[in-house]
Amino acid sequence: MTSQDPRALSPELRTETLAKLASMPAGELDMIIIGAGITGAGVALDAVTRGLKVAIIEKEDIAFGTSRWSSKLAHGGLRYLAKMELGIAHSSAVERGILLEETAPHLVHSIAQVVPLNDAATTIQQGASRVGFIGGDLLRMAAGTSGGILPHSHYQSVSKTLEMCPGVSRDGLKGSWVFYDGQMIDDARVVTCAIRTAAEKGCLVLTHAACSDVTGTSVTVTDQLGGKSFTLSAKSVVSATGVWAGHIDNEIKLRPARGTHLVIDAAKMGNPTGQLTVPLPGSISRYLFAIPEQLGRIYLGLTDEETRGEIVDVPPTPEEDIDFLLKNFNSALEVKLTRDDVIGAFTGYRPLIDSGEGGSTSDLSRRHAIIEASNGLISIVGGKFTEYRLMAEETVDEVIKRRNLSAGPCITRTTPFIGAPKHSASAGVSKADLDKLPASLVARFGHEAPNVVASCPVERPLEQVAGMDITRAEFAYAVTHEGAMTVDDILDRRTRVGLVKKDRDAALPTAQEMIDTLVK
Repeated sequence: MTSQDPRALSPELRTETLAKLASMPAGELDMIIIGAGITGAGVALDAVTRGLKVAIIEKEDIAFGTSRWSSKLAHGGLRYLAKMELGIAHSSAVERGILLEETAPHLVHSIAQVVPLNDAATTIQQGASRVGFIGGDLLRMAAGTSGGILPHSHYQSVSKTLEMCPGVSRDGLKGSWVFYDGQMIDDARVVTCAIRTAAEKGCLVLTHAACSDVTGTSVTVTDQLGGKSFTLSAKSVVSATGVWAGHIDNEIKLRPARGTHLVIDAAKMGNPTGQLTVPLPGSISRYLFAIPEQLGRIYLGLTDEETRGEIVDVPPTPEEDIDFLLKNFNSALEVKLTRDDVIGAFTGYRPLIDSGEGGSTSDLSRRHAIIEASNGLISIVGGKFTEYRLMAEETVDEVIKRRNLSAGPCITRTTPFIGAPKHSASAGVSKADLDKLPASLVARFGHEAPNVVASCPVERPLEQVAGMDITRAEFAYAVTHEGAMTVDDILDRRTRVGLVKKDRDAALPTAQEMIDTLVK
C-alpha cells in the first residue's frame, strides 16, 4: 500500500510526513494541532476543510487518551437538562443529530435506554426518569433530529422489557420507560475516522511524535520511533491535549474526574439488545447503565470521582470503583454479578474546568473554554465528546480571528466521514456489496468495508482472529490505512480486543504478524 490512496494513513505515509515536516520552511503551516483525540481531530478537520494548511501531532497514537475511555454514547444532553444547563443540553442534541444523520451514521446509531419499573427504583426516581425522558424528546425535536432515527420515549410492557434486557430483576417489575439516544460503535473508531477524513482533505498527520518547547508559533517535534528532533513553526499552535493541557500551559487549572466502566460477557446478562439504565440509589439525576457492545461484551458504568495527584497516560482502575458499580447495579439484576464476572475494566479522566467553587465533580459544568497563553498558545479545554465538532468550529473561528488568517466558512456540519453513505467514495458501494461481508465488519467501517477486504495484503482476509468476531483484514487495515504502528495501536485503539486480557493474549500473534509484515 502506498500513500497515493488518499484514505490511507500507511507507514509509508508517516515516513513521508515526518520528512516533509522536518524540512518545511518556517511559517508555511497555518496551524499545528497538538493531540489526536476527538477534540484535536475535530479541529484538524474543521481547519483543513476551510482551506488552512494544517498538521496534527500526537505523542502516542490516535485516540490514545481520554477519547477511548468514554461510555461510547453520543449523548443528547439529557443530564444537562436536569441541571438546567440548557445551552449545553441543546447543543448536545444538535451535535448528536449531526453525527446520526450527516457525518457518521455508519458509526453512530440509536440505542434504547431501558429504565425498569421495579423495586430497584423508588416511585420518585421512576417519575423523575419519565419527566426527564419527555424533556429529552423535546430536545430531540428542537434539534431537528428525525423521529425515525430517535423515536419518542414510551412505556414498554414487562414482556418487551425482558426481551430487550433479559437480566433485569423481576421483583415488582411493571414494565419500563424507554428513551432513545445515540451510541457509537466505538469512540476510538470515531476519532480514527475523523483523523483519516482530515488527512484525506490534506491535513498532515504524525503520530508517535512528542511536542516540547511549545509556543504560540512553534514546537520542537521528537519522533518517538526514530529519535529525530526538529523545530516546526506555524502561524498558530493549538493544544487539544485534554487533561494534560496544564502540562503545556501551567496557567490552566482542571479538576479531572475519574470515570470507570466494567467489561462483562454479554451472556451473563442474557445478551441484551437495550441499555439497562437504573438510577443510582439516593439520586434522581445520576444513573448506572449496562450497554451492549461489540465482540459480545457489555460495558457497565459509570463512576464519577475527583482525581488528585499525577495524571497518568493509562489510568488504573481502583478496586473501590469495581465494588461500587457491582454493589449499586446488582439491585437491578435478577442474577447478581460477582467479581469473577468482570473480564475487564477501563478508567478515563474527564477534563473538567476548575471553576474554583468546590463541590463534587459530578456537579461541575461540561462547558468548554478557549484559552490563550501569554506566549500565544491557544488551548481548547473542557467539553464533552458529543460536542467535539462545535468545540472545533469555535476554536478555529477564534484562531482565524486572533491570527488574522484567510479561511473559508465552517462546513463540518455536512462533511461526511470516510465510510459514511454520503462520502464520495461510498457512491459505488451497493447494499449487495455490504451484504456479502460480515455484519460486524460493516458495523465498524460502513461503506468502506469492501475496501478493507479488497485492499488486504495478507492471506485469509476474512478469517476470524482467535475465534472472535473480527477479521484478519481489519488488523491489516489498521496498519495500511489507519496509522497503526505498533501492536498496542492495533489491539487497544483500532480494535478494542485489548480490553479483555484473555482476548488480547489470543489475538497478539496476529497483531504481531501484521506489524512484522506491513511496517517497513
